[in-house]
Amino acid sequence: MKFGTNNPRGLKSVLVARFSALGDVAMTVPVLYSACRCYPGVRFTFVTRKSMTSVFVNPPDNLTVVGVNLEDYKGLGGLRRLFGELRREYGFDAFIDLHDVLRTKILGMLCRLRGIPVAVINKGRKGKRALTRRRDKVLLPLLSSRARYRQAFHRIGLPVENSFDGLFGNGKGDPADFAAVADPKQPGESWIGIAPFAKHEGKIYPPELMEQVVAELSGRRGARLFLFGGGEKEAAVLSAWATKYPGVVSLAGKRLGFKVELSLVSHLDVMVSMDSANMHLASLVATPVVSVWGATHPYCGFKGWRQQEADIVQLPMTCRPCSVFGNKPCFRGDYHCLRAIAPAVIVERVERHLPS
Repeated sequence: MKFGTNNPRGLKSVLVARFSALGDVAMTVPVLYSACRCYPGVRFTFVTRKSMTSVFVNPPDNLTVVGVNLEDYKGLGGLRRLFGELRREYGFDAFIDLHDVLRTKILGMLCRLRGIPVAVINKGRKGKRALTRRRDKVLLPLLSSRARYRQAFHRIGLPVENSFDGLFGNGKGDPADFAAVADPKQPGESWIGIAPFAKHEGKIYPPELMEQVVAELSGRRGARLFLFGGGEKEAAVLSAWATKYPGVVSLAGKRLGFKVELSLVSHLDVMVSMDSANMHLASLVATPVVSVWGATHPYCGFKGWRQQEADIVQLPMTCRPCSVFGNKPCFRGDYHCLRAIAPAVIVERVERHLPS
């Protein structure tokens, strides 16, 4: 079957679903945008959480992104209502489930009861268990999440060839988008992003060590550092760093929105991120990412889109990875996989991407 030249089911409107998490939703973008360009005669509707819709900057003309508040669609009755609303509004004739959780399984069941073809992602759970178990670990790279997304499109009869170059194509976002927080980048300046937090402790490089990275890079001539984070505790830490070190700006708590932040990130020379959503968001605008990995591992399939192996910072420990998501307590109790990474290693990887 050739990419974009065959549509054996004659599909006209395809519903695609992925509700969380942010990083996983971000990883759908290269596949979804490519699918839209491969099949311009097909209308794609992507349904996700309302808070994530603004990630889809500059969408193709045949893509509609629908944000829903899942609290409004609880239980079987709520999902039947959601299914009915989506069917009436978009008249889809196929469903691609990129999540494979109870909620999307029910949507798939409702489709099948009406004769609507369904394709479901294969998450490779067996391989991930073998990769993360304590004993007899099988340390082999698994398919990336993006490859698994493409497989689901293939199963519905729409194989996808990558044509995604970034949310801003081969260019960058408009500096006017982020004018409220930063002046345009000047010749000779180095713009560095630092996103030091993640949802789970097993993914977070110790803040006291990351502060050393910030201190070292902020002392570099012409350097401007932008700190990214979320909650109140994170904002407090980042604000303290911004106050303490020159040329450092904290964006935490400013609620700029994805479009503004993505536009700014597109102008960075490099982003430092954990295995977290910020790694994937920076990837979507073709910004190099120095990614720091602890309890998790790129072999699980979550490396950023087109990110380089040379920019991955991790320790070769026999217990890694111990978790797919970094949510399991460290059996050693010390998170040596993160604490033993020297700040100088991260700084050196960053400097490879900066003007000399």
